[in-house]
Amino acid sequence: MAVAEWRSSCCASLAVAVLVLSLSRCAAAAAAARYNDSSSDDASSSSSLEQMQWGNAKATWYGQPNGAGPYDNGGACGFKHVNQYPFLSMTSCGNQPLFRDGKGCGSCYKIRCSDKDHPACSGRTETVVITDMNYSPVSKYHFDLSGTALGKLAKPGRSDDLRRAGIIGVEFARVPCEFPGLKVGFHVEEGSTQVYLAVLVEYENGDGDVAQVDLMESGSGGRRWAAMRESWGSVWRLDSNHRLQPPFSIRLRSDSGKTLVARDVIPTNWRPNTFYRSFVQYS
Repeated sequence: MAVAEWRSSCCASLAVAVLVLSLSRCAAAAAAARYNDSSSDDASSSSSLEQMQWGNAKATWYGQPNGAGPYDNGGACGFKHVNQYPFLSMTSCGNQPLFRDGKGCGSCYKIRCSDKDHPACSGRTETVVITDMNYSPVSKYHFDLSGTALGKLAKPGRSDDLRRAGIIGVEFARVPCEFPGLKVGFHVEEGSTQVYLAVLVEYENGDGDVAQVDLMESGSGGRRWAAMRESWGSVWRLDSNHRLQPPFSIRLRSDSGKTLVARDVIPTNWRPNTFYRSFVQYS
């Protein structure tokens, strides 16, 4: 299949206004950071990163040859500006075993190809983060990479040769994420109100993804944790039957069961379409 066909059909896009995921184009975010190796018998399951092993997959690419993927530098997980630090255009989307209905958003994978897959392959290992859905897989596991990410797999001076291949074989393994200098961040999404709060969760070390998000209000409302619901991608929401009382604390649970609490991370004077950085991070 021609590369041009993958650019138009392989991935998912966002329908933010109605808070639903419309499968279309994809983007990915990859940390320009250090990553620790790990292994698993089934690379689509991240219950224990320490048990992961190399698996086989297919890789394609789309967008600009040296770009970050989609035209808006975003993706179906909600991440934006993936051409900037810490992502730096090292991007990929994954098919359902990797994307996992959004539960795979933020997961880090190392990938490599060898000259048996294509003469231009360097065998060098690179790392990408899943931030979108690949709707047209060509194998059980399929990474649709940005042009930049695919080019990084090539021997010096042969990036264009590798991109012209269209589809190549790769090996992959799930790895812990590490974002040096960054704490977990929360972007309050457009449309949030006094009774409805939606937040995008970003930059989690370790598993990189989010299995559950809980919110605690301030005031005399009982200081209880309320479970948020996955809206789409890495955006979680709380629909309340009362006026929410800030500041808000947020508790995260990762895929392997580790928890992290950001106390009063969203302040009393919070506003929609605003990013709030916490002081906490998975170690």
